[in-house]
Amino acid sequence: MATDGSSKWDSLWINGRLATMRADREAYGAIEGGAIGVTGGRLSWIGAMAALSDAPERLAGAVHDLRGRWVTPGLIDCHTHLVYGGDRAREFEMRLKGASYEEIARAGGGIRSTVTATRAATEADLLAVAERRLTALRREGVTVVEIKSGYGLDLATERKMLRVARALGARYPVSVRTTFLGAHALPPEFEGRPDDYIDVVIGEMLPAVAAEGLADAVDAFCERIGFTAEQTRRLFAAAKRLGLPVKLHAEQLSDMGGTTLAASFRALSADHLEYVSAEGIAAMAQASTVAVLLPGAFYFLREKQLPPVEALRQAGVPIAIATDSNPGTSPTTSLLLMLNMACTFFRMTPEEALAGVTRNAAKALAMQDSHGTLETGKAADFVLWNIDHPAELAYHIGLNPCAGVVKAGMSVEPPAE
Repeated sequence: MATDGSSKWDSLWINGRLATMRADREAYGAIEGGAIGVTGGRLSWIGAMAALSDAPERLAGAVHDLRGRWVTPGLIDCHTHLVYGGDRAREFEMRLKGASYEEIARAGGGIRSTVTATRAATEADLLAVAERRLTALRREGVTVVEIKSGYGLDLATERKMLRVARALGARYPVSVRTTFLGAHALPPEFEGRPDDYIDVVIGEMLPAVAAEGLADAVDAFCERIGFTAEQTRRLFAAAKRLGLPVKLHAEQLSDMGGTTLAASFRALSADHLEYVSAEGIAAMAQASTVAVLLPGAFYFLREKQLPPVEALRQAGVPIAIATDSNPGTSPTTSLLLMLNMACTFFRMTPEEALAGVTRNAAKALAMQDSHGTLETGKAADFVLWNIDHPAELAYHIGLNPCAGVVKAGMSVEPPAE
């Protein structure tokens, strides 16, 4: 790694205002009049320009003037369902006429309707629509995204979804983490036989996707309309045997004890958490499990039960924010909008919200050693913003101030509108 004064860096970015988002510093970890040195796609120097040992042009092969722009780590969307077929606009209309999410799901709508559309779609079809969703995220400075399966509920379609997710990461300047969510809902062919379906997920699907290297983690929907804590425990035990980390959709609609279960497996994250108990929060703190809050789903379902943000704070549980981009409960592709919602609905501060899509989101994907903050040795993923203060990223509604994206040290212009 290059060090200041000993050799040139590949590039040097000067005259910036850096929101490093380091946990050991307050006020966004800000460095006014800052500079960033990059070597081999990694951050090799971070600091004030006054600390540079020589003139910028003698320290790096290429010098870029940030012109006073704010710079943050690349944004991370740590919970999405970007790959799916069809939409659920009609169900949105049904809910507005009085039907509940659970009533729609039990009548064959909800996740099952998306399963039907996803099974029918070709791999090329799924890639084409997922590309459009990913493009919208990239426009707002997202450089890392997690993508779940879970709309196939059979091996062929689950594999198809995960291959599409991997293809997105290969085609575009974005890091993709894939999650196998076979235990998302009960497919129609297993109606009334949830234990038999979990047997198939554990015995057939999970080993196959693991053997093909299609999954970086395993997830489940532990809920009254999903799977029980015991069924989830069996799945997590199988994932552990295969060396795959776990995460969980937990306590969104009721307290099923899923968070405590997830923490017992040292889950990377527990997500939603509107109904999480004090016991669940304590378990998360003990296991270093990240709380991933999903304000888009909270808003879209018109929930009234707030996740216990203050209790999570007091327990020292890291809080991440994500879009939960999906067709049924959070049809959004704006992570910046989620920052605003996290502040307005959940009473998080703008700095907490930004940490939720940088360093804490990185931890939710086990990427904290390489992403999430501007620190030497980490990936040179960062975003340039036309703002006067980082709080503006959570303040504005519908305004995208992204002025540029750097991925692995290379300038990547965000896609045009």
